[in-house]
Amino acid sequence: MRIETRIKEFRARDGLSQGELAKRVGVRRETIGNLEIGRYNPSLALAWSIAAVFGVPIEAVFTVHPDEP
Repeated sequence: MRIETRIKEFRARDGLSQGELAKRVGVRRETIGNLEIGRYNPSLALAWSIAAVFGVPIEAVFTVHPDEP
């Protein structure tokens, strides 16, 4: 499964750095960077927290692409 993210787009919209977002959701800045480049898939709790910071549903920030059979 691949998860596409729009975190960087929402951060730009809200004027947040990776560090500021990381602090708000309780992770390291590197975690946010890895999420943005697709190197890491978030837990449901982290995805929920990130979406809440931006005030949007999870689906607005994250799109799940199932593996090909």
